[in-house]
Amino acid sequence: MSIKALYYGGQKSGKSLLAEEKTLSLSLPHKPYYIATYDNSYADKEMQKRLKQHQRQRTNKFISIEEPFDLVQYIKSGESYLIDCISMWILNHIHKEDNFLLNQLETISKIDANIIFVLNDVNSGIIPMDKESRKFVDTTGVIGQYLAKICDEVYEVKLGIPILLK
Repeated sequence: MSIKALYYGGQKSGKSLLAEEKTLSLSLPHKPYYIATYDNSYADKEMQKRLKQHQRQRTNKFISIEEPFDLVQYIKSGESYLIDCISMWILNHIHKEDNFLLNQLETISKIDANIIFVLNDVNSGIIPMDKESRKFVDTTGVIGQYLAKICDEVYEVKLGIPILLK
């Protein structure tokens, strides 16, 4: 039986590391897949630094897949996956309708595979001033609710501590 789990928290909360540990524990004795969703086509030096840290963190424990757009094509039955991070995936699709994203996640949820999702908490602040930021925050909330619904386990991560919500 496969497991779907969501690790949800703020920046630098420790969610990725905990999600990696969970994915590794579910995949034994096989090597799991790490689907990195950041669109690395921007010349953002700070994000490049973050990417390098994540790559060092996962070393050779995972089979890495860099895929910013189409998650469905890589997920196969009987395997284990870490998708880090859904927030970047949402950002990559910011001009698409929520239903497009929800349909991809619905397709993924029906695959008999262990899937661990990572999502940033961006919904606890003020309503953003600009339209695109509001769309990102709103879409993250909609996607987060859907992931919480379809996942067997949901963890909120604060200061490196996973708090089981479901």
